[in-house]
Amino acid sequence: MDRAQIVHDNFRKRVAAGTLPPGNAPTRDLSPQTAVAIYRAQVLSRALDITSRAMQKAGQGFYTIGSSGHEGMAAVARALRPDDMAFLHYRDAAFQIARADQVPGQRIAWDMLLSFACSSEDPTSGGRHKVLGSKALMIPPQTSTIASHLPKAVGAAYSIGAARRHAPEHQQLADDGIVMCSFGDASANHSTAQGAFNTAGWTSVQSTPLPLLFVCEDNGIGISTKTPKGWIEASMSARPGIRYFKADGLDLYATHAVAQQAADYVRRRRKPAFLHIGTVRLYGHAGADVPTTYLSKAEVESDEANDPLLHSVRLLEQADALSRDAALKIYEETCARVERIRAEVVTRPHLQTGADVAASLIPPKRACAASNGPSAEARAKIFGSDLRAMSDPQPMSRLINWALSDLMLEHDEIVMMGEDVGRKGGVYGVTQKLQQRFGADRMVDTLLDEQSILGLAIGMGHNGFVPMPEIQFLAYLHNAEDQLRGEAATLSFFSDGQFANPMVLRIAGLGYQKGFGGHFHNDNSLAVLRDIPGIIIACPSDGAEAAMMMREAVRLAREEQRVVVFVEPIALYPMRDLHAVKDGGWMRHYPAPDQSISLGEVGQHGAGGDLAIVTYGNGRYLSTQAQAELEARGIKTRIVDLRWLAPLPAEALIQATKGCKHVLIVDECRTTGSQSEALMALFSEASDIPAARIAAGDCFIATGPAYAATLPSKESILAAALELVGEGS
Repeated sequence: MDRAQIVHDNFRKRVAAGTLPPGNAPTRDLSPQTAVAIYRAQVLSRALDITSRAMQKAGQGFYTIGSSGHEGMAAVARALRPDDMAFLHYRDAAFQIARADQVPGQRIAWDMLLSFACSSEDPTSGGRHKVLGSKALMIPPQTSTIASHLPKAVGAAYSIGAARRHAPEHQQLADDGIVMCSFGDASANHSTAQGAFNTAGWTSVQSTPLPLLFVCEDNGIGISTKTPKGWIEASMSARPGIRYFKADGLDLYATHAVAQQAADYVRRRRKPAFLHIGTVRLYGHAGADVPTTYLSKAEVESDEANDPLLHSVRLLEQADALSRDAALKIYEETCARVERIRAEVVTRPHLQTGADVAASLIPPKRACAASNGPSAEARAKIFGSDLRAMSDPQPMSRLINWALSDLMLEHDEIVMMGEDVGRKGGVYGVTQKLQQRFGADRMVDTLLDEQSILGLAIGMGHNGFVPMPEIQFLAYLHNAEDQLRGEAATLSFFSDGQFANPMVLRIAGLGYQKGFGGHFHNDNSLAVLRDIPGIIIACPSDGAEAAMMMREAVRLAREEQRVVVFVEPIALYPMRDLHAVKDGGWMRHYPAPDQSISLGEVGQHGAGGDLAIVTYGNGRYLSTQAQAELEARGIKTRIVDLRWLAPLPAEALIQATKGCKHVLIVDECRTTGSQSEALMALFSEASDIPAARIAAGDCFIATGPAYAATLPSKESILAAALELVGEGS
């Protein structure tokens, strides 16, 4: 027999017979009305679990990780305010149901069953996933969270104190609010979780406000791998900067009391706490999982005998809040009501087309207060002597610095964060003076953990800020890529556009650093970014364009709530000369603050019709060097700079190369997985112009004199161009 049916039958029989599990007497902190409300939420969670499994068997539902055994989270919900943002573990239906009881106008059973059925009317995801979440309940949806939501919970908690000091236009969280995130004991071992705990403690011991409640639901097992007894308490009870609380999640009274203490501590002290709740897991991990294949029958039955609903019935009876007969009646009526709703929900519409599914991939635009830009007086105060230097051409690093200064001056909600961005001014000096100009609140020096840097940005985006995190080197992003793929880029998709994670992620990257750092500092692959739906990838090639593209990137994040990755070519930061020493050919004047380059707008340099070189970043610099020699040979050449690598500006590229006899793609990324693959496909499918490509070798970059041996060069570009146009040797 299915374990869910066994648990269901056992509950009915044992409540009717009065054979309830023993336990402590109820505490007296809960009113009878609140205690019964918690029980009703627990029962509805259980009924929904039972029905979801039946829906899957009938082909009416599609995902059945349930919450049975974790119903104690309903008591945690009652210990918090409904405006406290909550990032939930996937077993927390009882929490969401209990919170819905505190917010008028909710139809929680109907809404959750729509989600089970993947109906397009599901108010959370629009039919894209069976997922917990609700805009009205301040619960951003999570999918199969294996601790990936913890870093952004740290960021959201940090944002509350930051908003007290600099209130953003689109602030979402109350100044006295707290943030809660929940997870399982197995997930607590994930490196992402450990990084979040470390970041929270690191922040707390520096007396920086961080009103965050971690809630660990400890059922002792992760799918089939057991958690050692006492492991969570031993590893978390003495964590620096984090206060530890422990509760029996089978006891709704005790859970509420301890959760209330923990929440009060966090709210009053503005410091993080860790609430460790003991639970059981009923039915196994998910619908297809059979726990008796890896647990003994005795172990499975032991957990079933400790069904938290049985404990709740006992406690309510002992507290004179609800008789056993009334408790059983609530259970039967709730199960019947859920089945009635199911019969109607399965008739509701579903997503039909690819366009339907992708409709929420791009977040909706939001109205922002108009700005005329910073005043001349404000700019004079911020820039000082730099204003005089703006009359002279400058390298890229300085022009990006000035663009960031103008943007931060114009938009108070911009906050930058990263290792060394503040006091030091960045590894390459790009953010020099910004902390002096705007303060440590807006130029946040973080600990060395890329997941925490991106989590801080994502969390602050939840509270109306426009975060601009920095990853020092492109290769370091791989430590934290899932914060983009699994969190920032998917939130709008899985919330039907109700939540978004706007940001401009700055990454110093790409190759051509002379003899420094090898493949960790000269990483030349963007494939991991190009694979993520919905994000924008920008890569400038000179300082003036970098400044104008940065302004567009901030507009996209601020007004359109987009995730923008701004890749800055390290080798071009200091570049001054183009053809000869001290010719100053790659320096540019600072463009006026109102000038920008729109998303999808490509650059064209030259009008030659013999050859179009399509490139970006360092490739444009090298191609410009080659262009001079090609022109000297009588080959009329134009250079088309992508600027925006994703989404690929396909139509603009076709237009920019129209009338050319040949197209040469120059890509500094590795041949496999590079932009050149997509570009070759584009010109093959949408143009009849002969095309060829030159890209980096499928190899890491060496340190020392051979730093550029695997990369395109002026010479290799020239040779490829001559061969393409038929003038090769």
